Amino acid sequence: MANVILTEQAQREFDDLGRTIHIRVLDILERLEKWPNLSGAKPLRGRLAGRFRIRTGDYRVQFRVESDRVVVEKIGHRDGFYED
Repeated sequence: MANVILTEQAQREFDDLGRTIHIRVLDILERLEKWPNLSGAKPLRGRLAGRFRIRTGDYRVQFRVESDRVVVEKIGHRDGFYED
């Protein structure tokens, strides 16, 4: 099992979610504990290579894996999600 850690940015984004999507993202965070036995995670490419995303409806969770830790970097709506 992996330890799931949220960055400060991801924690703020998680706290700002509406109730319904908050519960759905919480389910994803619990699923991430089972890394690498997790379905639905897609590797990202280009400047985000080395990171993964998993989706729930129109929302995305971006994360990277560091040995036995899964670091959630970003949580948000798909519109503009991959832009800085």
